[in-house]
Amino acid sequence: SSLGVTSKRGQMAGSGSDVTEDSDDSAEREQTNSSESDGNLRKRQRLTRASTRLSQSSQGWRHTPDLKRSADHDESPPLTPTGNAPSSESELDISSPNASHDESQAKDQANRDLEKDLSHRPKRRRCHETYNFNMKCPTPGCNSLGHLTGKHERHFAVSGCPLYHNLSADECKVKAVSREKQEEEMKAQEENQSRHATRHQTPTSKQSKYKEQVTEMRKGRNSVLQKEQKEKHMEHRQTHSNTREPLLENITSEYDLELFRKAQARASEDLEKLRIQGQITEGSNMIKTILFGRYELDTWYHSPYPEEYARLGRLYVCEFCLKYMKSQTILRRHMAKCVWKHPPGDEVYRKGSISVFEVDGKKNKIYCQNLCLLAKLFLDHKTLYYDVEPFLFYVMTEADNTGCHLVGYFSKEKNSFLNYNVSCILTMPQYMRQGFGKMLIDFSYLLSKVEEKVGSPERPLSDLGLISYRSYWKEVLLRYMYNFQGKEISIKEISQETAVNPVDIVSTLQSLQMLKYWKGKHLVLKRQDLIDEWKAKEIKRGNSNKAIDPTSLKWTPPKGT
Repeated sequence: SSLGVTSKRGQMAGSGSDVTEDSDDSAEREQTNSSESDGNLRKRQRLTRASTRLSQSSQGWRHTPDLKRSADHDESPPLTPTGNAPSSESELDISSPNASHDESQAKDQANRDLEKDLSHRPKRRRCHETYNFNMKCPTPGCNSLGHLTGKHERHFAVSGCPLYHNLSADECKVKAVSREKQEEEMKAQEENQSRHATRHQTPTSKQSKYKEQVTEMRKGRNSVLQKEQKEKHMEHRQTHSNTREPLLENITSEYDLELFRKAQARASEDLEKLRIQGQITEGSNMIKTILFGRYELDTWYHSPYPEEYARLGRLYVCEFCLKYMKSQTILRRHMAKCVWKHPPGDEVYRKGSISVFEVDGKKNKIYCQNLCLLAKLFLDHKTLYYDVEPFLFYVMTEADNTGCHLVGYFSKEKNSFLNYNVSCILTMPQYMRQGFGKMLIDFSYLLSKVEEKVGSPERPLSDLGLISYRSYWKEVLLRYMYNFQGKEISIKEISQETAVNPVDIVSTLQSLQMLKYWKGKHLVLKRQDLIDEWKAKEIKRGNSNKAIDPTSLKWTPPKGT
């Protein structure tokens, strides 16, 4: 208590030298008693105010903007050197040097009681955990109430807006309840099956029946919209343009539409978790769209472009040299003087309009860095941006009379100790679902064959990358089985002929249920139904240009770095 600051009244009481000792003591006792009573009264008033604020916060008043501002002004003042929060200037005088031992004990007890009360006061939440009521959903006509997941009361982004998805907040809640019930049922079934599961179990009768039901539901949909439905879709698009999601009813089966809705809700929930954790905030520096050639592309993920570009929300990229700019005018001026019409480096493959260029990260550092920054907008797990020198980039393009347009690329380490033939792979969104991703994968394995090595992609793979690779491995194995005429088959021989890693071959055979364990040996089953199904698709596809021709490759493995 001796660390306290002495008030002016205490100084005046001790400064009178012509007053007798008795009168000095009596005046000091009177002043001590009066200050003690005033202090106790203020402490009781302050405890009353603290309990009032506590009751108000428990009733949710702090969620109202105006009351929240008043609560911010009613915060506790700075602490004194003793650690307590004084309520007024007069309480800064904790004790005078002449105060008795009992009085100091009483004041210390009062201070401890006050500290105990303040410790029970609800703590302020972090700023990213509270709703920012100044933020609003960008969808026109939306009041920011409700959430696509049905689990939150408010939203501030299009990803969680029920109105944007042509739903109401109540409909989202109903769908959330039904989804939870379905997930609980599926979880119970999986737990029940896992108890009796064997290593390579065939589909159960329930699974086979469910697969048949899904097939029937997909067959029953109308592939062509009726005239009234078309008019309704066009009217919706003309009315709301890009501010609402297009009407999705009647363009696919109910089963597939429900799967899509579940995926949307799950993605929205993941974004909400990231927002609560503070990893993303409303209005954060994230590029929403890029203008790339004749396409305007919506981005999927954050990319570490410089802040002065990222905060714009829209980026303009030259499709040939990949330089990024801030405005349409700068891009137009750049395109008028840009001499690039294809990627730098050596053209190692050409067939028809498809070409592949080998770009060395050491020789063309700026181009490769820009390519990595562009790819990160569409890849989640990519971590390489600037350290591009140890890598070779194989860029696939499609040529027309204006130049060679970027289709996709994959990168590869110059010296990989684990024999990875792909470090990162991307197909640009405007060229997805057209067979170019499989061409890139096939080209990477063609290079491995020329190097006389067995290759495998570097992990982890993105979701779309994993789907593409599984589809490619399945197609390679079924083609090998179709052409194989012998009686005994070896995984090692398959690996040597296809350049696919044995681990990837085994995992693919297991997923196709073509690998069985019988009498202490692993047997590869030649499932004719899968081979016939693959062959029918090949015939239906015909002679497509979306295939790599090994004779069109003009490449020798690089020596050293």
